[in-house]
Amino acid sequence: MSQTNKSFWDMKLLCLFGIIGFVIVKGIEGLENGNVTDMQYVRGRGFNYRPLMVGLTLINGAAAKGAVCLDGSLPAYHFHRGYGSGSNSWLVHLEGGGWCGTVRNCIYSKKTRHGSSYFMEKQIPFIGILSNKAEENPDFFNWNRVKIRYCDGASFSGDSQNQKAGLYFRGQRIWQAAMEDLMSKGMRYAKQALLSGCSAGGLSAILHCDEFRQLFPGTTRVKCFSDAGLFLDSIDVSGRRSLRNFFGSVVTLQGVQKSLPRSCTNHLNPILCFFPQRLIANIRTPLFLLNAAYDTWQIQASLAPPSADYRWNWYECRKNYARCSSPQIQYLQGFRNQMLRVTRRFSKSRQNGLFINSCFAHCQSERQDTWFGRGSPHIGNKGIADSVGNWFFDRLGVQAIGCAYPCDKTCHNLVFN
Repeated sequence: MSQTNKSFWDMKLLCLFGIIGFVIVKGIEGLENGNVTDMQYVRGRGFNYRPLMVGLTLINGAAAKGAVCLDGSLPAYHFHRGYGSGSNSWLVHLEGGGWCGTVRNCIYSKKTRHGSSYFMEKQIPFIGILSNKAEENPDFFNWNRVKIRYCDGASFSGDSQNQKAGLYFRGQRIWQAAMEDLMSKGMRYAKQALLSGCSAGGLSAILHCDEFRQLFPGTTRVKCFSDAGLFLDSIDVSGRRSLRNFFGSVVTLQGVQKSLPRSCTNHLNPILCFFPQRLIANIRTPLFLLNAAYDTWQIQASLAPPSADYRWNWYECRKNYARCSSPQIQYLQGFRNQMLRVTRRFSKSRQNGLFINSCFAHCQSERQDTWFGRGSPHIGNKGIADSVGNWFFDRLGVQAIGCAYPCDKTCHNLVFN
């Protein structure tokens, strides 16, 4: 074969692998974005009403503090004021959106809504835990409700930058700037406050839980709620730890170690301390964990990612749980068992709450059909919104664990085309 032909075929192979890599990245990104409260979700589920649309607010004083998105733009949030009995109650919800652990991926992210406020929607619908309707959100509908947009790629925890690439890793500063801005807008007078988050935002709610508590006087009822944020340090189908390697790149690139709890980093590698399983039992503030036992993001991106599934044996199972073989279901049962072991010590504290249903899902508080609605997921006779409300207001202790697949018939399982 001539050198010219060899170079031609090398280029063809390089392009092919590049396309495959792009498809994989886009597929995972699509999964991450598939559970957020955007208009595509609302329209696609046949809602026959127009939900509350809330405008984008830029944090104008953030740049002076170095609190900027990946591209250097201002961070932002959506805020709807409470009224009546909820006028002095605050719910702060942290958006999810994956992570970036390489310069190349962060450059890609900074050209999206997860890396720049220039690309964020000017308005978003508030549904699920953010809804302003009592029939959709019975305990928090009239609270001050805030959704902080995610644009740093490290769960609001990095503090570094890469000048050459024009990247700002300032998640920790964004968190602080957002809190300062909200405190100035009345949150400092809160009688009760709940920090919540979904996915990467759910992990952030865990990481910042005790910091959130410290913003308020001791007389304020303050708790934290993490939805789909219990990312496990699991062995993947190839026998390696894909998520640990990925989290390692995020922690290292973005300088996350400076923001992690010293109670963990004093005796463990900071990378291990980015996993909530090593943090939850030592958080002093009451915390509620909502998680699907068969978290679809973790199945697709941690347990059986394409990089670990050499022969594509998991391709169909990744997309549709009904196509999983018996050995694959057994493997996923092992993942569920690991989640139950991880939460055992955490659940012994009466101040904490737990709702682990045996569903193939990811982020159940941002969707109306799973948060609170006819036919929404239940464990026993309690749904998700009921359980979170009962726990927050100390009406009932909630330590709910559903039976293993396939016995739960109330799940709204995710299937991907």
